[in-house]
Amino acid sequence: MKIKSIKARTIPNSRHQPAIEIIINKKYKAAAPSGASMGSSEVKSFSEKGIEFAVDFVNKYKDFKWMNFEEFVDLEQLDEFIPIVGGNTVMALQFALLKAMSNNNIWKFLNPNAKTLPTPVGNVIGGGAHTKKASNDIQEFLLIPKGGSFYDKAFVNRHIHKKLKNVLNAKYMTDEGALITSLSNVEVLELLHEHLSDKKNTLGMKVDLGLDIAATEFFKDNKYHYKNFSKTLKKRNMDRKQQIDFVNDIIEKYKLKYVEDPLDENDFKGFSRISKKTLACGDDLITTNMERLKEAIKNNSVNCIIIKPNQIGSIIKTKEVVDFAHKNNIKTIISHRSGETYDATITDLAVAWHIPYLKCGIYGKERKAKLDRGVEIEKQMK
Repeated sequence: MKIKSIKARTIPNSRHQPAIEIIINKKYKAAAPSGASMGSSEVKSFSEKGIEFAVDFVNKYKDFKWMNFEEFVDLEQLDEFIPIVGGNTVMALQFALLKAMSNNNIWKFLNPNAKTLPTPVGNVIGGGAHTKKASNDIQEFLLIPKGGSFYDKAFVNRHIHKKLKNVLNAKYMTDEGALITSLSNVEVLELLHEHLSDKKNTLGMKVDLGLDIAATEFFKDNKYHYKNFSKTLKKRNMDRKQQIDFVNDIIEKYKLKYVEDPLDENDFKGFSRISKKTLACGDDLITTNMERLKEAIKNNSVNCIIIKPNQIGSIIKTKEVVDFAHKNNIKTIISHRSGETYDATITDLAVAWHIPYLKCGIYGKERKAKLDRGVEIEKQMK
């Protein structure tokens, strides 16, 4: 196949911010999302010159002769452009090239023997950095269905989201499509624990509860500052030990199966004291970065990590992190960002790379695109 054209342009993401989209041969499109709560060690989405410079660079750059391929492009060659145009540009370009090479069937191109799909993890109630409205401090309350097909799991997540919307009379949603409520952190935990314990609410499926605490967002001056802690105690400040004890207590009490970023993004040793009865997951702690993953393994910080390709800006480096995590018995969960696009490449990567969890939300067209792609792949496998 010959590359006849590479075009870059800006499109709006789900937060109505500009995102970069790459189009190859007027057919193969890929776009990069952006996050609201971002780890300080992530690569820059764009260079200091901004997204418009990145778009112009791609459209005017003439030395793409090496991309005139028959079957395969060495995507790693593009990594050298990260300092010039930022990680989002390089990632979108690599995704678009993968789509061109695979004729929009990335998972089969990368791993034709793949037989399993990830479990869709859905953000059902949210707050924190994902909304400017008064809400709970915990950024995401997550549904993790067990058993059944990918379609069944995605359907159950949607069913619970819709039912809770009515129960809470929720009028607003976060920028990830999660329900916003004025209930406190503890009240939401109580509500969901009770709701998910009733099989009538989950269509008979077992659905576990998880959290993305995103603790860095409310960590300041060595304290964790809660503004909506419980019904009787709105404001509560905790030191490191108190935060660790609180997280371990709610893991036990509410049978949490997943807890993401329970502590500040640089507290590797503190993470080691979080119960490993659950999936103790690092996002801001790791930022899909090999050196930070090695530090986490050395300290026994986590048994699970978030994978976000644009955190590191390279699909090659992302795959290296995934492989190293699996080699060291660390679970992986590939994730969307709060400012999403219709690009569904992360679903293909989850299948091809044997990533067991896909965190892509429940509600909204940009989230649905990832879930629809999972259903489509499931049909292809039959």
